Amino acid sequence: RVDRRQRQMCIRDSINAEYGGRADTMPQNEHIELWQKRYGRRLDYEEKKRKKEARMDWKRSEMAKKVQGIRGKIFAENRRKEKIQLKKTIRENEERSNKHADGDVVAEGAVPSYLMDRQKVSRAKVLSNMVKQKKKEKAGKWDVPLPKVKAISEEEVFKVIKTGKKRKGQWKRMVTKATFVGPGFTRKPPKYERFIRPSGLRFKKAHVTHPELKSTFYLDILSVKKNPQSHLYTELGVMTKGTIIEVNVSDLGLVTQSGKIVWGKYAQVTNNPELDGCINAVLMV
Repeated sequence: RVDRRQRQMCIRDSINAEYGGRADTMPQNEHIELWQKRYGRRLDYEEKKRKKEARMDWKRSEMAKKVQGIRGKIFAENRRKEKIQLKKTIRENEERSNKHADGDVVAEGAVPSYLMDRQKVSRAKVLSNMVKQKKKEKAGKWDVPLPKVKAISEEEVFKVIKTGKKRKGQWKRMVTKATFVGPGFTRKPPKYERFIRPSGLRFKKAHVTHPELKSTFYLDILSVKKNPQSHLYTELGVMTKGTIIEVNVSDLGLVTQSGKIVWGKYAQVTNNPELDGCINAVLMV
């Protein structure tokens, strides 16, 4: 045992003498960089690097589909920051100029009489005023009757259903609000059904009021377009106060400017269907 200890001491002293310091602080040389300087890279290094970078988008999309839990939240947050930075970079580097009159430019020589009142305009890569005006009209086209609605918590919308022999499983939810399901809807087997939509709360028709005609019609519901409470409620077809639904207005005889019959139009729910037992909505014209 003494010989072994002495041997270790000799090795440590030799290392200290070689590197001029303690053995645990010996220099960590950049061996990989040194090798690349001496012998270069593989002949196919650039091609392999290009292909690897090309595969990164595909791998990232696959990871985004599979990652869950806290790792999924961290991944989504990092991806959001990357997109923000990318948009900032594009905005800084894009060429943008405005349409303006060349008032400061003075033409050399005489100007013909038919050009005296005409201004020289420099064209730019921006939208014209007419297109901007059309966009504004389109954006303000759908003025909803209820611009703001009260938020609804998930505890109010979903009721926890306990499952299993000992009633310990709590992964099922029963929807307590009015819902819409399509005509060809078929329930999943009870073992695999996560969200239960009771048949007593399913609606197929709505009382839709035309604001200009001042009359109400009993129309079929085609789909749930948007629920302002949550994207999940929209996918499940949950209809709460303020929900935008699509109704069948073919029986009303509405036509477009070109003479085509309007099949479906949007309407906003104005009541609480689960309390009233019916759906009242106002047509968006």
